[in-house]
Amino acid sequence: MCNPACIRFALDHLHREDITRKSVIEVGSCNVNGSFRDHVRYFGPASYLGVDAAPGPGVDQVCPAEQLVETFGPECFDLLISTEMLEHVRDWPSVITDMKQLVKPNGMVVITTRSFGFPLHCYPDDYWRYETEDMQRIFADFHIRALMPDPSEPGVFLKVVRPPGWAPADLKSIELYSMKLERRALPVAG
Repeated sequence: MCNPACIRFALDHLHREDITRKSVIEVGSCNVNGSFRDHVRYFGPASYLGVDAAPGPGVDQVCPAEQLVETFGPECFDLLISTEMLEHVRDWPSVITDMKQLVKPNGMVVITTRSFGFPLHCYPDDYWRYETEDMQRIFADFHIRALMPDPSEPGVFLKVVRPPGWAPADLKSIELYSMKLERRALPVAG
């Protein structure tokens, strides 16, 4: 799912050199009402793989976000895109750590997700809200290239690069706004 501001972020922040001849994976790729896919494919990636927890339009392979590294192995993609998916995963620290491990050194991660004030939207469930300050903490172990609130509705857009020699940060102590508890809370594992 992508709103027009989400698509604008892709147009402004994903450039030819980020994509051409690069291996790309889109996590949460089911096209409900918009996707980066056409923009990315225009620049001729070496490969483009859309994965989601269930089959649907834009899904090339079914793979739960919690099993990315288990399925594909570490450091196997140059660019990882995830739009409007993170709020729907219960164990966000595991999913984000897998995303970070999936990209090669100097690989890029581009994420869009929702912030506090965006209504509940269970597809299939809705757990978390992320703020720009949360993303700064979550991705403090990466180089942040772009981080901004969605200008049209509560949300956050992010583009980061994995540094050489990266070591995963501990995300278990970061509180996010929980849609289930209606307050900020620590992540729930499992």
